[in-house]
Amino acid sequence: MNQNTVEEGKTLALVAYLTLIGTLIAFFMNQEKRNTFTTFHVRQALGLGLLYIAIGYIVSSLDSMMVSMSFWIFFSVLFLYGIFGAITGKLNKIPMLGDLFQKLFKSLGQ
Repeated sequence: MNQNTVEEGKTLALVAYLTLIGTLIAFFMNQEKRNTFTTFHVRQALGLGLLYIAIGYIVSSLDSMMVSMSFWIFFSVLFLYGIFGAITGKLNKIPMLGDLFQKLFKSLGQ
């Protein structure tokens, strides 16, 4: 991937991490030009967003402030890691889950 591709895809890659709506916006705006950098970050953000909802549903039923705060801190760090990769122009995979997200959502970039 060349530097021009990264520069063109940075904005949409950053938008992908904002919310699940941002992920959808980045996905649909990326359909015309098919930027590989943006596609990578859309996959990562979609995986994080869906995992956040799934685990958040379970955590919310526990009614424990310590578990809730740990959950928020954990996902905040993961989202910031992804945002930092998008801003710096790197293909940083989310630790332990990045490869899974790329495999699960590989049809999104084709």
